[in-house]
Amino acid sequence: MEEMISFLGPKGTFSHEAASLLGDNLVPYCTIPAVMESIDSNQCDMGIVPIENSIEGPVGITLDSLAHDFDLNIVGEVIISINQNLIVNPGTKLEDIKDVYSHQQAISQCHNFIEKNSIQPHYAVSTASAAKSIIGDKSKAAIGHTKSAELYDLDILLKDIQDVDNNETRFVVLSKDETDPSGNDKTSIIFSIYEDHPGSLYKILGIFNEYEINLTKIESRPSKQGLGKYLFFVDFYGHYKDNIIKKIIMEIEDKTYFFKVLGSYPEFK
Repeated sequence: MEEMISFLGPKGTFSHEAASLLGDNLVPYCTIPAVMESIDSNQCDMGIVPIENSIEGPVGITLDSLAHDFDLNIVGEVIISINQNLIVNPGTKLEDIKDVYSHQQAISQCHNFIEKNSIQPHYAVSTASAAKSIIGDKSKAAIGHTKSAELYDLDILLKDIQDVDNNETRFVVLSKDETDPSGNDKTSIIFSIYEDHPGSLYKILGIFNEYEINLTKIESRPSKQGLGKYLFFVDFYGHYKDNIIKKIIMEIEDKTYFFKVLGSYPEFK
């Protein structure tokens, strides 16, 4: 039986595109925590959620949910280019458009285009729902994926209207299962330090330097335990079943107040 894969819906979004790279048996959910809950409750075998964008930065709800709410493993990653398009009703011209609708991140990614053309931006739940909301009104446009236009028989008036060309979003694949080493892996961890004093974080990161392990990302998030208290999300090369990585994990765990391995997974190519 084909695995069921949950994703942040609806269909026609960039999350839908990322999920389609994993399989065909796709189930949309309306929030990131709902995607994770679908895996935790065994409704789906795996799920995919956005974790960071090259322009807008980390997706906070994904990081917070992984840290506090769910014990799931990251078993893969997918990186896709985000090319934003101006979606309109058939026959619409640029000068007809007064309002534009899209997800908050898409609006932010196309700020220069919107301002240059004096169009009023409005937030929508998703790029696909934005496309649906403009049907039949030539004074309104949406910003989003080409699939959103296809779903509702709309046209692409202009392609690639995002402010920055190298706009990419990284998604992580979540499961209750674990992965075996592939020889080209990354590991993700979360930790918090005991006290906020000089050198605390440096001592942790120095462990990676000692073993010559390359970090690919470090991100901080409020721990929700008060001002000045943070969780650190770190990605680095290697698999947690590798002997060197096992030593690193043990040393970090001894020096931290909170520690969690989010998973090891093949690097996306």
